[in-house]
Amino acid sequence: MKLLKNKSDQELIHAYINGDEAGLKVLIERYKSKIYTSIYIQVKDEYLTEDIFQETFIKVINVLKAGRYNDEGKFLPWVMRIAHNMVIDHFRREKRGLNVVNADGFDIFEVLDFADEDAESKIVRTQRDIDLKKIIQLLPDDQKEVLIMRHFCDMSFKEIAEITDVSINTALGRMRYALSNLRKIIEDHNMLLQIG
Repeated sequence: MKLLKNKSDQELIHAYINGDEAGLKVLIERYKSKIYTSIYIQVKDEYLTEDIFQETFIKVINVLKAGRYNDEGKFLPWVMRIAHNMVIDHFRREKRGLNVVNADGFDIFEVLDFADEDAESKIVRTQRDIDLKKIIQLLPDDQKEVLIMRHFCDMSFKEIAEITDVSINTALGRMRYALSNLRKIIEDHNMLLQIG
C-alpha cells in the first residue's frame, strides 16, 4: 500500500482495474477531502454529504469496472463532475432549488483535516478560522463558492468553471470580487486577520 501512494492517478486506476483494490483506496484517500468538501458546500448537511459521496464512488467504481473511464489524466475533475451531478440529481428529486452556499450551518473548517500541530498553533489557527469564517459568510453566495473551491479545495479556475457551469472569466471575476470584498470587510471592521 505504501508503494501505491507514490503512484500517479492513472497508475492507481490501472492497478484497480487489474484487480488491486488498494489502488482505489489510495485514490479515495488522496482526494476525499476535496470531494467531500465540494459536496458539503452544496448540500450543507453532513449525512446527505456522506450519502452523495458514497453514491459518487459507487458510480466511479461502476464506470471503472465497465472499462468506460477515459484515460486522460483528469481523475479529480471527472469525479468532481460526477459528485456535482449527483447533487443536482438529489435536488431535482427533492424538487427544490439548488442554493449552493449560504450561512445556514456551513462550516468548511470542520470538514477539512489538518495535520498534527502543537497546541499554540492549533489555538491560533482555530481563532483565525473563526474570524475568517465569519468574514466569508458576509460574501455573496457565488463569490463564497468560488473562494472556497479555489482556496480550500485547491481547484483550478478551469475546474471551478466546469463544476459551476460558468466561463473561466466569470469564475476569475467572482474570485476577484470575493477578495476585494474580503479586504473591504476587514478594513471596514478594523479587523486584524493573520493568515499564515
